[in-house]
Amino acid sequence: MDAGRRGVDVSGGSESVPVVVGRSSTASTPPDFQYSPENVQGPGCTIDLSEVTLPGCPCHSHSCLPESCCCLQAHGQAYDSTGTLRDIKRTDTAYSSPVFECNALCACSDSCSNRIVQRGLRLRLEVYRTRNRGWGVRTLEPITHGTFVCEYAGEVISFDEARQRQLAQKSEESNYIISVREHAGTGGVIETFVDPAMVGNVGRFLNHSCLPNLFMLPVRVHSVVPRLALFAGRDIDALEELTFDYSGGYSNQPPVELLSTKSDAAMQASSTNGLQRKVCHCGAKNCTQFLPLDLSVLK
Repeated sequence: MDAGRRGVDVSGGSESVPVVVGRSSTASTPPDFQYSPENVQGPGCTIDLSEVTLPGCPCHSHSCLPESCCCLQAHGQAYDSTGTLRDIKRTDTAYSSPVFECNALCACSDSCSNRIVQRGLRLRLEVYRTRNRGWGVRTLEPITHGTFVCEYAGEVISFDEARQRQLAQKSEESNYIISVREHAGTGGVIETFVDPAMVGNVGRFLNHSCLPNLFMLPVRVHSVVPRLALFAGRDIDALEELTFDYSGGYSNQPPVELLSTKSDAAMQASSTNGLQRKVCHCGAKNCTQFLPLDLSVLK
């Protein structure tokens, strides 16, 4: 990515909507990285992310209906007819139902209301230099509660690779790695590690807030590997900075489960010598004063 000019599209044309650099960000330019709208296979990831591994529905219609679509019957209807997330209250608890979208094997149209995250970025976002938190992201248009905003995309890596990268980080460097822990119905646990430091999308510029306006949900489209989708937790005004809670919570206080039952892998990584807590500058009334040692969300 070459972000040497103000107003440049940091996505390099890979998004359907340009992601511009704020015209007031003259002091410096965003760091170089390879822009990718979606997750890519990284070290230690044994799954081909381009392979379609989920079954499709036979719905030959403009948009799938719950009474006839096997995808919606199996996994539930996550979005309404406008593509807005239906169960907003899912953000108030530590656990939520998984979201599955129709995929490449489905017979429905690309405009099906169960195809939201896979359509990619649809909002006008701007990467800009904040006053005291480095680079951030703000929206150039109002966003309605429950709207899909963007992914947190990057390299999908193994725990060993994530731990190795954390240990190699210098104190002044940012930790972009996020750990997602999902509880399967059989009692098993699925962990996904995503690092957008070297390969990633606009999500890598999102700052933490103890009182965020976005929340994250794992969404599966074509692959069993989830895409980390960020939705608006409330109505958001134009030019407002977009933030999410790096610990995975979304409320005035992160849910107790999110604080006390972090993934074993994330706990090991965050307790390793050499990882120091950084001061939080979000300015929220409920600010915990320090950023989470690791980025983790449990679903």
